[in-house]
Amino acid sequence: MAKDIGIDLGTANVLIYVVGKGIVLNEPSVVAVNTHSGNVLAVGSEAYRMVGRTPNNIRAIRPLKNGVISDFDATEKMLSYFIDKLDVKGFISKPRTMICAPTGITNIEKKAIVQAAEKSGGGKVYLEEEPKVAAIGAGMNIFQPRGNMVIDMGGGTSDIAVLSLGDIVQSKSIRVAGDKMNADIVDYIKNKHNLIIGTHTAEKIKIQIGAATKLPAEDVKTMTVRGRDAISSMPKSVTINSNEIAEALKSTVDKIISASKDVLEVIPPELASDIVDRGVMLTGGGALLRGIDKVISNALTVPVIVSESPLENVAKGAGALLEHMNHNK
Repeated sequence: MAKDIGIDLGTANVLIYVVGKGIVLNEPSVVAVNTHSGNVLAVGSEAYRMVGRTPNNIRAIRPLKNGVISDFDATEKMLSYFIDKLDVKGFISKPRTMICAPTGITNIEKKAIVQAAEKSGGGKVYLEEEPKVAAIGAGMNIFQPRGNMVIDMGGGTSDIAVLSLGDIVQSKSIRVAGDKMNADIVDYIKNKHNLIIGTHTAEKIKIQIGAATKLPAEDVKTMTVRGRDAISSMPKSVTINSNEIAEALKSTVDKIISASKDVLEVIPPELASDIVDRGVMLTGGGALLRGIDKVISNALTVPVIVSESPLENVAKGAGALLEHMNHNK
C-alpha cells in the first residue's frame, strides 16, 4: 500500500512528511550535475557540500529559485531521488502527494510544480498555498471564523497571509527571504572588510551570530570569517559581530515588515481585531533569526510568536491536510 506524502519543496531545503510516520526527510535543494554528460552525480546533503568547491566539469545547482522551479529536469530528478529513497510506493498503488507553493506564483509555475511531483511520485498531486499549510503545521486553527496571521520566511520567498474559515483572506508573497539575507551578508562583508566570501559562509554567519536588530553589548556574538581578500586576492580572515549582521540585514527585514503592513492595511476590521488578540505566527527558517519577533512586533504593534518548529511547519501542515482528507473520506 502506498503511503501519502506531504512535500515542502523549498528553495533552500526539501522536507517530506509521510502520513503515519511524520517528517522523514530534510535535505538541501541541491543537485550536482556532470556538465559533459548531464548525469546527476549527487543530490541533497552530498551535493550541498560541493557548492562552490567543484571542478569545471561538475556543477552544483539549486533547481528552485524564489520558491519556483528554475530547472525542471533537475527538480524532477531531485524529487525522484528523495521519493525513491523513502520507499513510499506500493506494488500497485502510488502515493498521493500534497505539495506547497508560494501565494504569488503564476499558473504556469504552479503547473510546473505539479508536473514535477507527478513525474517523481506518480500518484495524484494536490497543490496548496504555503502560508495556509504553514499555519496548520504551526498548530493554528484556521478553520474557525476568526483571523489568523502567519509570516512564513523561507529561503526564496516570504509569504504573509491572513486566514479565516480555512482559507486565505488576504496575502502577499515577496521574493525577499533567507537567500536575500545571505546575499546581504556577502555584500556587507565585501564592502566593509574587503573580504570575499561564498553564500555557504554567509549562511553559517546568519545562523551562528545573525540578528535582526542591534543587540546590547552582553548579547553580541563574534565570529572569525575566512575568505579571499578583495584587493590582494590572497586568503584572509576577519572577525565580525552580531550587530554588523543586523546592519547588513536591515533593508531586507524592513521589506518583510512593509509587506506585512500592506496585508494588515486591507483586511476587514474584525479580522484586524482578532490579530491584535491572537498575535502573528512566525514560521520558516527566517523565524530563527535572533530578535526578529521583537522587531516585527514593534513595527506592527501586535504580539508576535515564533512557532515551535519553524523549519518543519510547511511539511507538517501538508501531512496534516492529507490526514484530514483521509479522515473525511
